[in-house]
Amino acid sequence: MKYDFSRKKKRDAVLDLLLIAVVLGICGFLEANKYNYSYAISIIERSMIYAVVAVSMNLVNGFTGLFSLGQAGFMALGAYVTAILTIPVSQRPSVYYISGINPLIANLSAPITLALILGGLVAAACAALIGIPVLRLKSDYLAIATLGFAEIIRALIAAPMMDTITNGSYGLKSIPGFSSIFQVLILTVVSIGLMVLLINSSYGRMFKAVREDEIAAEAMGINLFHTKELSFVISSFFAGISGGMLAMFMRSIDSKTFQVSLTYDILLIVVIGGIGSVTGSVLGAFVVTAGRELLRFFDEPLTVAGVSIPLFRPGFRMVIFSILLMVVVLFYSRGLMGTNEFSWDGIFGFFRRKRKAVKAEGR
Repeated sequence: MKYDFSRKKKRDAVLDLLLIAVVLGICGFLEANKYNYSYAISIIERSMIYAVVAVSMNLVNGFTGLFSLGQAGFMALGAYVTAILTIPVSQRPSVYYISGINPLIANLSAPITLALILGGLVAAACAALIGIPVLRLKSDYLAIATLGFAEIIRALIAAPMMDTITNGSYGLKSIPGFSSIFQVLILTVVSIGLMVLLINSSYGRMFKAVREDEIAAEAMGINLFHTKELSFVISSFFAGISGGMLAMFMRSIDSKTFQVSLTYDILLIVVIGGIGSVTGSVLGAFVVTAGRELLRFFDEPLTVAGVSIPLFRPGFRMVIFSILLMVVVLFYSRGLMGTNEFSWDGIFGFFRRKRKAVKAEGR
């Protein structure tokens, strides 16, 4: 038995290394041919950014059991802090050409990594203040409150009194982009890796205890409010980092980038992937992001034998996409991964079950 367990660990280690090599190989190939595969690179980079924020939402919604919808607001805070700190000083006059720039930030700059961390910290600090009143609410009331605060944050960013800091409704541009796809990959792996470590730690077990039964968790000595606040703040920190990554990906942002629809997109990714599954959130980010782009040809007019197909028009892509999502939800009511995580045993077991089913049908 001991030999089998050791052999399985070696097999998993070899497969893990092969998977890492394949991912790095694909990224290296795309980076070496970035001009030919710029579209594919943009899809992958956006998917990785959404994966970070989806896991952060899953941390508070799936693992702690809080129905929070404030992710877009915290992404906005992280995005603006990162943008303000990374826009080259020499280009700021051309960015703030309407109302001018506040002297306090005129020459303020930071390296990309530090700017992302500071953006996350600002989002976390805001979440700590917001969490004091709203985390005493439950279910739909909490969702409405966090959604409202996210809209308040977005409105403040676009407010005239913030023009010299956020440039108001004109937004920010000239944001430095990523140097390569590897930079996005490293930031994504580190961010998600830290959240996975947290979920598997004693704090993660407290989050899950609160999710399962608040009364039992409190009876065990867990401080419900402090545990919820900790989960909410950490989730917002990584949402802020993902917002900074999105700003760098887009190279320009404004308050409209972080509308309520962005939160719904993130929630869709979490639900499709599986609430309570980190792997599901990552998989859902790639499925939803890539699915929307691959179906883009439905938005283009189609003519067959001189006859124009009326269904192929702008917007039809989202109809097809919505139908496909409905099919996924019907067959996978708990999401693609449910509450499960990626494992080689799970993959091999899946194929074994399929093979047995095929054999049974053949008989």
